[in-house]
Amino acid sequence: MKYMIEPDWLREHLNDPNLIVLDASYPQVGGEKSSFEDHQILGARIFEIDYFSDQSNPLPHMLAPSDEFQEKARNLGIYKNSHLIIYDNLGIYSSPRAWWMFKAMGHDNVSVLNGGLPGWIEKRYPVEKKMEREIFSGDFVANFQSQLVKSIKEVKRNLETKTFQVIDARSKGRFDGSLPEPRPRLSSGHMPHSVNVPFEEVLEKGRLKSEEELKKMFSHVDTSMPLTFSCGSGLTACITLMAADQVLDNEKSVYDGSWVEWASKGEVIIK
Repeated sequence: MKYMIEPDWLREHLNDPNLIVLDASYPQVGGEKSSFEDHQILGARIFEIDYFSDQSNPLPHMLAPSDEFQEKARNLGIYKNSHLIIYDNLGIYSSPRAWWMFKAMGHDNVSVLNGGLPGWIEKRYPVEKKMEREIFSGDFVANFQSQLVKSIKEVKRNLETKTFQVIDARSKGRFDGSLPEPRPRLSSGHMPHSVNVPFEEVLEKGRLKSEEELKKMFSHVDTSMPLTFSCGSGLTACITLMAADQVLDNEKSVYDGSWVEWASKGEVIIK
């Protein structure tokens, strides 16, 4: 699978000179809690999604300006030639968001560990207590890829132009308005003309489903136009995007403000 690596491969290459392992674990909103919160893969560095996001934006997880992202990535010891392996402690949850953040900053040499920390531990591969490390600064260069990100203005315009398809990664209940949003005072429902591919349904036991299964899940998607992925706050949208990227060649982007921005601004909601 594209952008996915297996625990066996990582164990074999763990000491490669340009390889950097990043722990991008993030607590699941209203969901399960990891059994491995205090552990990390041997030698991993901690990638805090909120720290690498736009600190001045009231919306959660929004991409930081490229110069800020670059400085923080350099402080984490990341270089232009680094091969980044990203994982999280829930299998696959927040790691695709970190993967996409680096892609949006122009760093293509980045992969996600299929099965994450649980899959690594299941293999009895080496772990250690979670820790911060002293790291030499890197020379990472951020080159923002604007085509990978959609703003609310672009998504609103698309209601008329219909130049791209919006895929919503939230649960079916939140999408159709039958279940509440986990964030208080936020209406459930969905954007007009969007389609629902819940992120939970592209996963099985913390891993991406097979390409054959994913093809069936995206069989109703229009392959003639670009795809823009949305969710509650832009995090799990990246799971469904990564799954789609295994089987569809469409151009793909993320609506970074996602449902938090759309619903809080009083935009058109379908239930």
